[in-house]
Amino acid sequence: MILFHGSNTYFETIHLSKCLPYKDFGKGFYLTLSKRDAFERAKDKCNKEGTGVPTVLAFKWDENQKGLNIKRFERMDEEWANFIVSNRSRKKKQHCDYDIVIGPVADDGVILSIQLFEAQVIDMDTLLAKLKYVRLTIQYCFLTQKAIDTLIKV
Repeated sequence: MILFHGSNTYFETIHLSKCLPYKDFGKGFYLTLSKRDAFERAKDKCNKEGTGVPTVLAFKWDENQKGLNIKRFERMDEEWANFIVSNRSRKKKQHCDYDIVIGPVADDGVILSIQLFEAQVIDMDTLLAKLKYVRLTIQYCFLTQKAIDTLIKV
């Protein structure tokens, strides 16, 4: 399969140390199946940082990798929401033993709902009801060097 990464710069080597913390699935290298979505993320990064040129990098990845601990979230459910809340929290240290996490993206609308849940304004049932009508975009988060080493730049 081909996965895409949106950035504000071209690079040859993936450095996990440069990845930002407090993201949906933790501090890792994020990719998507959609070249269009990767380009939109690249434009957003350029706008947020005020520098660079929208750049989409492509990587070949064999999804039948052996020896990797891969977590897949098939839908936006309570387990997915709790995982994202935990990873995005700056109050508690999140650690997971996964090499790769695959699942839906929490976009701005989802983040607002998650923030309401964290503030205890809404409960889990209300959060999940709000998520039913969100356009599902799948993201791939490579969390370890072992996982990164399975990507082949194309």
